[in-house]
Amino acid sequence: AATTDGFSHLGVVTTGEGWEPVESPFTEISSLTATGSVAVFVGGSPTREHAVVALDLDAEPAERLAEVRPPRDLGVDPAWFSTPVPIDFPSSGGRTAHALYYPPASPDVEGTEGEAPPLLVASHGGPTSAARPVLNPSLQFWTSRGVAVVDVNYGGSSGYGRAYRRQLDGEWGIVDVDDCVAAATHLAERGLVDGDRLAIRGGSAGGYTTLCALTFRDDFAAGASYYGVADLAALTTDTHKFESRYLDGLVGPWPDTEERYRDRSPIHHTERLSCPIILLQGLEDEIVPPSQAEMMVEALRANGLPFAYLAFEGEQHGFRKAENIKRALDAELSFYAQVFGFDPADAPEPLDIEGLG
Repeated sequence: AATTDGFSHLGVVTTGEGWEPVESPFTEISSLTATGSVAVFVGGSPTREHAVVALDLDAEPAERLAEVRPPRDLGVDPAWFSTPVPIDFPSSGGRTAHALYYPPASPDVEGTEGEAPPLLVASHGGPTSAARPVLNPSLQFWTSRGVAVVDVNYGGSSGYGRAYRRQLDGEWGIVDVDDCVAAATHLAERGLVDGDRLAIRGGSAGGYTTLCALTFRDDFAAGASYYGVADLAALTTDTHKFESRYLDGLVGPWPDTEERYRDRSPIHHTERLSCPIILLQGLEDEIVPPSQAEMMVEALRANGLPFAYLAFEGEQHGFRKAENIKRALDAELSFYAQVFGFDPADAPEPLDIEGLG
């Protein structure tokens, strides 16, 4: 399996003969294992979630692929799904960054003529993982409601070669933020989205990028941080053992570069925040403990900035319970609706935003 412009492809590599592509409807492929002429992998596409798939190269082309375990049947007409468009755009330092752009999609409703949609910039976690072109119902939640989404594969993301992945070495909190801002600016300048209604969201490492973008830049009008990192130094001492030295490569050796950790931690620069924020946190999170979100809440309240904070009992790093996932998305939708001044068609219960006049 190989990746080009964020999309996966299957092929056969033969010594001395090179690469022979194998036709497939899957745009995101992982966990491929092969023996002889048979391969098994996990595959998904923009209109279907992941499935376990078997590939038999000895079979006729039309019969080569078989789903061993199909994806869930969501019972949703694919006409509701927005299909991602890979985009490249200029960013800081003369670099080129990448993203997947999802325009709004609905079979029932059209946007207001002459009005560009609001944009939600999605910052993936990891941070050295990637945004993949596979059906994500939580992302389609936004596009089906008239909100455009750009899923940014900022410098450091996997799938664009080693040199691109190494762009984040020592630069976490800078390169990722620059590329998220550049993606939003790129789309706004082309009239595809409303430059006055730009928001950014992310979870975990993506939450850190979100908080950095809202703290150190003035390009976004709102943002949502799901269990995001506010204090890098606290993360080095509070996180689990598996990632205990991860930041040495992303920021710098700890504690030798302690000042750099402080400079890039949003919690120490909350006076620079200037737009509403919603924070969502699992109370049993051991990777990014609730104290990180609680510190931001105290700072936001002290500075008189509008914010909302939702804490979820029984949730860890990433929400698992359906009722909590629904509550979080409804709250985030209500948050943007109030900040940007629109009425959602399927209006959720209004969210209480502290300090919003």
